[in-house]
Amino acid sequence: MSNGAIDWTLARTVAHRVGGKGPTIGREGAQQAVEELRVGAETAVHVVHDITGLDAGTANSSVRVVDRSRWVDANAAAFATVLEPLTRRMGRDGTGATGAIGSRVAGAEIGAALGFLSARVLGQYELFTAPGSEPQLLLVAPNVVDVEQRLGVRPSDFRLWVCLHEETHRVQFTAVEWLGPWLREQIGSTLDDLSLEPREMGRRLRQIVAAVLGALRGVDVVKALEQFMSEEERDVLDRLTAVMSLLEGHADVVMDEVDSGVIPTVDVLRKRMNERRTNPKGTEALVRRLLGMEAKLAQYRDGANFVRAVVGEVGMTGFNRVWESPDALPSREELHAPQKWVARVGAQA
Repeated sequence: MSNGAIDWTLARTVAHRVGGKGPTIGREGAQQAVEELRVGAETAVHVVHDITGLDAGTANSSVRVVDRSRWVDANAAAFATVLEPLTRRMGRDGTGATGAIGSRVAGAEIGAALGFLSARVLGQYELFTAPGSEPQLLLVAPNVVDVEQRLGVRPSDFRLWVCLHEETHRVQFTAVEWLGPWLREQIGSTLDDLSLEPREMGRRLRQIVAAVLGALRGVDVVKALEQFMSEEERDVLDRLTAVMSLLEGHADVVMDEVDSGVIPTVDVLRKRMNERRTNPKGTEALVRRLLGMEAKLAQYRDGANFVRAVVGEVGMTGFNRVWESPDALPSREELHAPQKWVARVGAQA
């Protein structure tokens, strides 16, 4: 499928080739991994509820254990859905704002990024589904098996660890009913507000390619792209960054509360996962730089520091005031000054 702006068929083709299939574990091993992930997802519901106090019901209907190819297809559809208002505007001239070549370039770039991620993502709560589809929790079985083998950890414990982290994100968007629609609206309105003339779009595309190439030389791709944003776009980016930092940090803090009564080898897992996150090697380090993943890791740290500080001062119940409304969400400034957020919303222990 190509809408004139992005060749999505090419994007999926490239992503499938780049991502590959993952480790070969045999039919029996694959079945066991799928079953343990499904059971882990059910167990995680109760554990996350006990830690957070948030009630999101059961997860059975929204959990899918997938391979890399199906993860790519789901995320390509999600990207197309999110970008549809923008790409529709870009294609109104009949040939596409970037032309046939630009459409294929954009498709190839998105496909390469999706392919790299498809070989590394362990799980994901897919909020931006295609029209008519419900949000779903995706667990990528071959990647879970690949990482547990690399880390040398007990498979059943690691699979439950992954389920707990991703279940926290499902709980965030399911228990807090306004959060998903609000986030989709924020992103959609941002895309609608962008002023994108055909000539402007061509310039933006060249700048983005230059920024990605700059990342190969050690330049943070997110910072490289920020220089091309307007002041208004940076303000929106700041707010969305604060929200995503909160969600990622909240999930990290939930994992801090998991003890050996839930996962027997949790101390080993925590140590090795922290090492994996903070000390990437070889290709992993390059891919992170290319995709701007260092900025995402900074989100984990900033968000987790905020949540820990607030919970330490007013407890989990006081922290949960953050879910009351969009106005209760922390700003980027408050993310680095938790006391300001506590004072503003009147959170109490």
